[in-house]
Amino acid sequence: MRLACLATLIAAGLAFGASSAKAEDALAGDAPQYVIDVGVGGQYKPKYPGSDTYNLVPYPLFSVGRFYLPGMGQRESGTTGFFMFPSFGFNGERKASDDKSLKGTKTVPWALELGLGAGVRGQYLRGFGTLRQGINGTEGQVGNLGLDVLVPISERFEMAFGPRASFASQEYMETYFGVTAKEASKGSLSKFKPDGGFKTVGIATTASYALTERTRLRFTASYNRFIEDAAKSPIVKAGSRDQWMVGVGVTYRLGFNLFR
Repeated sequence: MRLACLATLIAAGLAFGASSAKAEDALAGDAPQYVIDVGVGGQYKPKYPGSDTYNLVPYPLFSVGRFYLPGMGQRESGTTGFFMFPSFGFNGERKASDDKSLKGTKTVPWALELGLGAGVRGQYLRGFGTLRQGINGTEGQVGNLGLDVLVPISERFEMAFGPRASFASQEYMETYFGVTAKEASKGSLSKFKPDGGFKTVGIATTASYALTERTRLRFTASYNRFIEDAAKSPIVKAGSRDQWMVGVGVTYRLGFNLFR
């Protein structure tokens, strides 16, 4: 029920944004329909959700400055008002050999998460929500809610920070936090079947520095704590409820059109 309500709120935001699309299209002029920043970085993060050990891993960087949908118009994340963006997530493969506490558990394949996000931005505040569908490792759904304080330190240096909350469907929760009877019989973890709902609360910060007109150095960090059924999972109890992440990378800005 809670997931349905959150999805409804995001959909309502999309409908609200569509009502002003024509006016925004008129302001867009000859600007590219899509402006994206792509790059690569390194991320120091938990080995798997709930782990108390950390790995340094490469990760792709992708953010959207302008996003166009036919019939709805331009959506710019850098200006005040309503905006939209594609949302992506990735979870690496989890194996029983990753930690002695996972003995007896089956391998969880890597999972790609694809979806959509929407938000509203003011001069110094930005609120947003995302909803994504899992592919490969899980067929469940996951999403996030966030509120940022925007700090324009200089023309080249920008920073944002604020609270976060994440939620997931029951299928997603069972994939990463559940323990079947068969798995419990092979190891030290007890059987556990979680329900869907909120799974973490925390805080995140991002910062970017313009090296050139198109190239940016980007930094991100976050702290999240598992709550509700995720916190009750034997996998998390054997690891840690507290999850930290730090990342740094470089992006290059591209602008292009797909629809005319």
